[in-house]
Amino acid sequence: MSKHMKRLTVPRMWVIPRKEYPFAPKPSPGPHPKDRSVPLLIVLRDMLRVGYNRREVKEILNSRVVKIDGRVITDIKFPVGFMDVISIDTLDKHYRALYDINGKLRVVEIPKEHATWKLVRIDNKTMVRGGKLQLNLHDGRNVLVDEDRYSTGDVLKINVPSQEIVAHYPLAPGSVAMVIGGKHRGKIVHVKEHVVIKGPQENVVRFDEGFETTKSNVFVVGIGKPEVTIPEVSAL
Repeated sequence: MSKHMKRLTVPRMWVIPRKEYPFAPKPSPGPHPKDRSVPLLIVLRDMLRVGYNRREVKEILNSRVVKIDGRVITDIKFPVGFMDVISIDTLDKHYRALYDINGKLRVVEIPKEHATWKLVRIDNKTMVRGGKLQLNLHDGRNVLVDEDRYSTGDVLKINVPSQEIVAHYPLAPGSVAMVIGGKHRGKIVHVKEHVVIKGPQENVVRFDEGFETTKSNVFVVGIGKPEVTIPEVSAL
């Protein structure tokens, strides 16, 4: 299996020049799928420019000063995905990975107090031994709860890395969401209606902005206003 991929074939959400070099690193297996994540090397070298080349980025990671969601990461191909928090201790800088209006995955600088939490979507629920309910989240996390208070598609605000739940944002009329898939990826929208389809098709969410998309493409980011800083569109 190849350890790299051609730059011309990388996902369109990557913010890298496609014709400057022939190859790009392939994300390692991890919490985010390959088509919705960017290797940490690309984030540090091409997006944040804290290292000039692969060797420098590797030295930075080996010094154990880079954290994702509060955990030290040393793998240069670690997959960074939507809502992940990147912290660089030596610079005292913190960033959150979000989509911009063009559907590109960007990293937005955030205050230090915002680096202690992230938003996670409930993709599935499982009953486990002992009568506990396991919430399966969009970034590969699993959280155990005592009561069935949450629905799939809802978003939780959790502290990282402790995973303590501090807030709940339901997928319901009045919620503010970001579209994370399809041709509208990166748009901030207001939920008008969640349509449950009785059949094999996926449920649909309609918005005040006049369009709709499937439930898996919707990520609630707040009620009334976004809880996260929305990235501005910028050049490479």
